[in-house]
Amino acid sequence: MSSPELAPPRSTAGIVTVWVVALVAGIVVSVLAPDGWRSAGIALVLAGCLVLSFVVQLVGGRPHRFIQRMAISVAGSFLILGAVSLVVAIVAVFP
Repeated sequence: MSSPELAPPRSTAGIVTVWVVALVAGIVVSVLAPDGWRSAGIALVLAGCLVLSFVVQLVGGRPHRFIQRMAISVAGSFLILGAVSLVVAIVAVFP
């Protein structure tokens, strides 16, 4: 009798970690960056989230659905940073 295959560990922890980092970093950039540099700061945060996604997924060491996990992680970061930017724009228009 062979032993059953173990279920792979959940991949959502790495994805959610990147999303939380995107949210926190987006808020920090929005609060601390000067008015003219906020959009550049948000773009740098997105680039950092892309690199962080690679690191988190590669440390996991699972090749199965790597591209899907990367896409979900980066797309979620993009949407989160877009929402942060939208809130900053609304606050700037209606102080």
